[in-house]
Amino acid sequence: MGIPVRQAVRVGAYLVKQKLARRTKFALTLELEPLFACNLKCAGCGKIQHPANVLKQRMPVEQAIAAVEECGAPVVSIAGGEPLMHPEIEVIVEELLKRKKFVYLCTNALLLPRKIDRFRPSPYFAWAVHIDGLEERHDASVCKQGVFAQAVDNVKDVQARGFRVTTNSTFFTSDTPQSVIEVLDYLNDDLKVDQMMLSPAYAYDKAPDQEHFLGVAETRELFGKVFADGRRSRWRFNHSPLFLDFLAGEVDFRCTAWAIPSYSLYGWQRPCYLMNDGYAATYRELLEDTDWSRYGRGNDPRCANCMAHCGYEPTAVLATMGSLRESIRALRG
Repeated sequence: MGIPVRQAVRVGAYLVKQKLARRTKFALTLELEPLFACNLKCAGCGKIQHPANVLKQRMPVEQAIAAVEECGAPVVSIAGGEPLMHPEIEVIVEELLKRKKFVYLCTNALLLPRKIDRFRPSPYFAWAVHIDGLEERHDASVCKQGVFAQAVDNVKDVQARGFRVTTNSTFFTSDTPQSVIEVLDYLNDDLKVDQMMLSPAYAYDKAPDQEHFLGVAETRELFGKVFADGRRSRWRFNHSPLFLDFLAGEVDFRCTAWAIPSYSLYGWQRPCYLMNDGYAATYRELLEDTDWSRYGRGNDPRCANCMAHCGYEPTAVLATMGSLRESIRALRG
């Protein structure tokens, strides 16, 4: 199964509304970063490279909710940093659930035992746990031993409490088709998470490790082999089928980063979650004052090897909703 039916129906209705209003650019998912601080120092992430005074800041609840309401996205991915370090993260989540937003709270899962009692299960809410490989590979990725075992134990606990759990796995040049298959099999069949997301590693400029990011050709080759022999149909992904086709090089898309905007302590980030060409004060300013034609593969050298979810999943979703055949395919998984 692909994207949950309830979410697919809501997003579909939202897209129809945008079309009727003749809007050409709008938000599908908001990447909300209410803080940059984290309890890990992962090699592939540069968020904790922000100045010490910024790492101490926490976005007020009212500001976070105002950003969600301003852009109108039906889906909100709460990232960071580690969101569970925010003292009022459960308030932010609860306010979004009241508004019937689909909320994915991205976490390394280490703080779940201390915070889980502040949350309640909901069909609109899911934990999005970062799992970047099996034990040895994951612990190396987060630069700390024992994290994989803790994360798995904590995932099992929240599953027993009735929460939906999704995972997000980032893959690098050090991964092989077999290592990717093994982690997806484990998450799908052994840990039995509800759905999984895939992220080909992108050369994020603040990341300490700059040597192991995948290029476009490498990404297509890797996922083409991973998805071969019918394996893809066995796994539960939180992606549209067309985005998975895109990862495997079966189709190509243009980047639509405006559909997954990033809002943080600095404001609305131009042009996307992974690149920083300054900030806008409002979502409207982001849309109207950003020269989107400058970005994407073939336009900006920094985009040359990007196949990231934040740029291309919305393109795949728009293509899916524009095709009856692809819409039926997405619902079937």
